[in-house]
Amino acid sequence: MTEQHKIESSDDEQEGKNPSGGAQIPGNLPILPLRGLVVYPQIAVPLTIGQPRSIRLVDDVVIGEKLIGLVTSRNPELDNPGPEDLYSYGTVAVVHRMFRVPDGTIRLLVQGIHRFILKDFTQIEPYLRANIELAPETVEEGLEIEALARNARDQFKRIAELIPSFPRELVASIEAIEDPLLTVYTVANFQRMDLEDAEAILELDSVTEKLKKLTTILTREIEVLELGQKIQNEARSEIEKVQREYFLREQMKAIQRELGEMDEQAAEVEEFRQKIEAAGMPEEAYKQARRELDRLSRLPTAAAEYGVIRTYLDWLVSLPWSKLTQDNLDIPHAREVLEADHYGLEDVKERILEFLAVRKLRLERQKETPEETQPTDLIRKQREGVILCFVGPPGVGKTSLGQSIARALGRKFVRISLGGVRDEAEIRGHRRTYIGAMPGRIIQALRRVESRNPVFMLDEIDKLGADFRGDPASALLEVLDPEQNSDFRDNYIEVGFDLSQVMFITTANQLETIPPPLLDRMEIISISGYTEGEKVEIAKQYLVPRQLKENGLKPEEAQFTAEALRTIIRTYTREAGVRNLEREIGSVLRKIATRITEQKHVEPEITPETVRELLGQPRYHTNDEINIRTSQPGVAIGLAWTPVGGDILFVEATRMPGAKGFTVTGSIGNVMQESARAALSLVRARAEKYNIPADFFDKSDLHIHVPAGAQPKDGPSAGVTITTALVSLLTNRPVKSDVGMTGEITLRGQILPVGGIKEKVLAAHRAGLKTVILPKLNQSDLDELPEEVKKSIRFVLVDQIDEVLEVAVEAVGQGLATPSQARKPRKGKKTDDENHAGG
Repeated sequence: MTEQHKIESSDDEQEGKNPSGGAQIPGNLPILPLRGLVVYPQIAVPLTIGQPRSIRLVDDVVIGEKLIGLVTSRNPELDNPGPEDLYSYGTVAVVHRMFRVPDGTIRLLVQGIHRFILKDFTQIEPYLRANIELAPETVEEGLEIEALARNARDQFKRIAELIPSFPRELVASIEAIEDPLLTVYTVANFQRMDLEDAEAILELDSVTEKLKKLTTILTREIEVLELGQKIQNEARSEIEKVQREYFLREQMKAIQRELGEMDEQAAEVEEFRQKIEAAGMPEEAYKQARRELDRLSRLPTAAAEYGVIRTYLDWLVSLPWSKLTQDNLDIPHAREVLEADHYGLEDVKERILEFLAVRKLRLERQKETPEETQPTDLIRKQREGVILCFVGPPGVGKTSLGQSIARALGRKFVRISLGGVRDEAEIRGHRRTYIGAMPGRIIQALRRVESRNPVFMLDEIDKLGADFRGDPASALLEVLDPEQNSDFRDNYIEVGFDLSQVMFITTANQLETIPPPLLDRMEIISISGYTEGEKVEIAKQYLVPRQLKENGLKPEEAQFTAEALRTIIRTYTREAGVRNLEREIGSVLRKIATRITEQKHVEPEITPETVRELLGQPRYHTNDEINIRTSQPGVAIGLAWTPVGGDILFVEATRMPGAKGFTVTGSIGNVMQESARAALSLVRARAEKYNIPADFFDKSDLHIHVPAGAQPKDGPSAGVTITTALVSLLTNRPVKSDVGMTGEITLRGQILPVGGIKEKVLAAHRAGLKTVILPKLNQSDLDELPEEVKKSIRFVLVDQIDEVLEVAVEAVGQGLATPSQARKPRKGKKTDDENHAGG
């Protein structure tokens, strides 16, 4: 079966003369451009002529020798291709038949005769004429060309088999062709291929090369057709499988109805209906569940949406809509639980007991309050109360405090960590339109704990992140706001869930990274680090018994002395909490357990010598380090606050020949750099008073460095320390090695108050400092300190820098410092007994 092609020629108008006819093919022929078609020699092809220019050419040809040159256009989109738009090879064809159609077009039946090459064009209007040179093909002989021809016929037959509508008569006629050249042109004429490939077959001279090119094209076509057939068969099989399953299910339903049994889907729908009725949902959630259940009952189980709705209903019915635990508001019982679970932290325990006592009174008064109250009272009396936020360094017991509160109240406890959460959907959940959508962590935790009034701990709230997926901190506003959380809407659940009965407790290491709106909804309870004495008691009462049990030891097999515990605390740990202390105790006990299993003799009493033998060389030498580093003028000890508790820091000052150079290093922030410049200006202004040459800065460069340069530092509280280090350097008077200080300096020498006093003083106590200099306006902060710390440290409260220098700087030496005048390190230096204000 042949296909007609519409071929349009170029320009019309103006008449031309027909070439003289003859038996031979003339060297000059009229050229008819073809669009999207290549005509081969020996092949008959129908053409449709529509443009006046081409009609004029045909009219002239049919009254002459009826020979015409057919050349394909490179761009099928061109309406009037010129000489430069045509390929260089074409086919001489004879017009066998022509008839006109009522719409004005002409239909031709032409047959290719010979291949030719275009030489040059002799006429452009009214149609193209060109000189041509015949280009006969090279026909090889031998087995290769015969094999190639047979292979081409077989491949064409395979293509015909893959296309059901392909005419079988055409396949039979091609199989009967023996001439290799005729095989190439016949198959190429009927095979679908790109215009470039069709033209390439015409232009190749060797019949062998033509067959190879054709074989490549046919092979690719077979691969495409077979792949398409495979895809179609797979799709058909899947459809048939679904239809077969549907048919079998319908048959099964009919059989079950006859037997009076309920089918699986109906049983599942009925089960959900019973769970919805028993869940105690509020009206909104109940209506939503019934709507989704009605949709589920109408869907076939094979539908994709069936699983989505089923999972959603499973979440709805499994939430604790009405499940509550009865509160135990016995205050003595709560005090007993807190005392049993935690040592020290008296202020924190008292605040928790106050919290519970207020809740008890509110519930008792609520029963006595008449119903006709103001709307605000109606809202407030339903609230759980304030939301507590425990802030403190790691290892001080923030999380375990939440567990103790739950135990004291008789409530269930659930905890989620917010550290590193950057996606708002982690809090609110994903919408059901997403594949694999789930509720947020709040709803997941409530389902897991099976109670709507647990103690809910949001751990590490200060480590929330934010990115292009939203801001989790903003989503938490609704959760932690008592005015809003009675109708918390998770994106997945889509109905309100009452969180007002949940007791939320949050934990953080620092407040600076918590967004202010979120911070405003919480009551802050600070938990500072433990003193050495508190750590010893905690180890005796909690850590050692727990580690004995975990390492399979009996109490009589390993007994820590108090001095052994102090050795671990002082020389193997440096922390505000007790987490590393427990690790080191566990390490000691593991080594003892190893010796016992090897049947070696082990002394049950663990002494400091035993600790050093088992743990190796001490990791920290705080007292020795302080003595060595403060032995030269220009080094002062400051006190710093960090998210993991307080710490001491050294401020070093040095001078070198130069002129007014001033450098501050050590990963210092802008505020601390400004404090250093203020300290320098103060020292220059009082140079004469401190017996420092007035022109010292004109002849020197000064450098302030705060070691541990990899750790960023900032804040104004190092101003006093920097000033002291500069005066020590320039007067050649070392700073006392047992004195630490903190405070902001002004250009007038005044000492301004700073924050984090408790953490800083505890750090000084851990480092073994005997004297701590504080701003006088921070005197009220001393009330928060443990008695153990107050007894072991002398507090000097100052409001002028001169008072600081009088206490901190040695009263020896004068003039500019030189290395040879450095003080030798001191060991065990006693504290002066000067009568300064103390805590």
